[in-house]
Amino acid sequence: MIEKKHITERFIKYATIDTESDPNNPAFPSTDKQWDLARVLVADLNRIGMQEVDLDENCYIMATLPSNITSKVPTIGFVAHIDTSPDFTGKNVKPKIVENYQGNDIILNEEKNILLSPDYFEDLLQYKGQTLITTDGTTLLGADDKAGVTEIVTAMEYLIQHPEIKHGKIRICFTPDEEVGKGAHKFDVDKFGAEWAYTMDGSQVGELEYENFNAASAKVTITGKIVHPGYAKGKMINSMQIANEFIASLPPEEVPEKTTGYEGFFHLHDMHGNVEQTLLEYIIRDHDLDLFEKRKYLMQRIAFDFNKRFGKELVAVAIENQYFNMKEKIVPVMHIVDLVEEVLKEMNITPIIKPIRGGTDGSQLSFKGLPCPNIFAGGHNFHGRFEYVPVESMIKATEVIVRIAEKVSEKFA
Repeated sequence: MIEKKHITERFIKYATIDTESDPNNPAFPSTDKQWDLARVLVADLNRIGMQEVDLDENCYIMATLPSNITSKVPTIGFVAHIDTSPDFTGKNVKPKIVENYQGNDIILNEEKNILLSPDYFEDLLQYKGQTLITTDGTTLLGADDKAGVTEIVTAMEYLIQHPEIKHGKIRICFTPDEEVGKGAHKFDVDKFGAEWAYTMDGSQVGELEYENFNAASAKVTITGKIVHPGYAKGKMINSMQIANEFIASLPPEEVPEKTTGYEGFFHLHDMHGNVEQTLLEYIIRDHDLDLFEKRKYLMQRIAFDFNKRFGKELVAVAIENQYFNMKEKIVPVMHIVDLVEEVLKEMNITPIIKPIRGGTDGSQLSFKGLPCPNIFAGGHNFHGRFEYVPVESMIKATEVIVRIAEKVSEKFA
């Protein structure tokens, strides 16, 4: 159905364009290089025959596949993001193609002795006999979410080339800055004009997600006092020592490396300081809204207790909400999830319905009035040197998009 060589070449073309976003830049988009891929996509969408192709001033790309049926059916959408994570470099990505993978260790970089091994990444064993696209061990790959971008473009191209497949109006959008939490901030839901949409931003084949974390960031600023260490007794306040106590005051088992499923966590992702001042940067995550609020309260209470003990305001906690669990907005329209589950079963794909242990543009979009569950895009080990994507998984995801478009016309015509 979908030509393997064609989708591989398209993915590699997109993956080799550096689009890393920047969490410390308030500009929108946060990096100019995201425009490079945006312009390539505009050209590709025009070339395959999409209509109303538009790249706006905020680097959002929208386009339309017109309906080819006379009956009025709901307009649906598909969304993916063009940026890659700042957690690991996306510069000079050099994808490697591994044909007919046999379950062995993959040498990503012989010089640096970097291996992609099923001894550590057991999911690799699911893909024996398939074609894998990996990194060269020095960058991320960008399957998050250029696999999703590739699949949407390829699905639209296939539908245009096969007018015998009946479908209603389809809108697509590629967003910037998803990896830094801003992907939906300037998304114009009214302009998009879909009744609902799907983000193609999940991992292994079969994933279908409509729950995600409630999320907040927390900056803990600790102020100390520097005094000559030889005369410091009763005078010096070492902010780094207080920071160490603060970290130890949070539940030690409630961290990412020790939690799974619906379990929330506190994640210390950056810290730097000296005697006079230390900054701790956390993300706070929980699927349950009440537990989420309790987590935020706990951090504030610890700061209060420290300040009371020292008799002065040494610890300040600034918490900012980032996004909320989209389940609240999806449950009233569960037919949009049920439709995908039905499609997956028809295609002999086992649905894997589970909560996202992270965020997605779909969360913010759902709260902006565009219900938006998440569907697999095929990649694994996102945000690092061990990222890979099976080509066959991208083909499956593309076929799912095509079948969803057809299924909507069948159910609602």
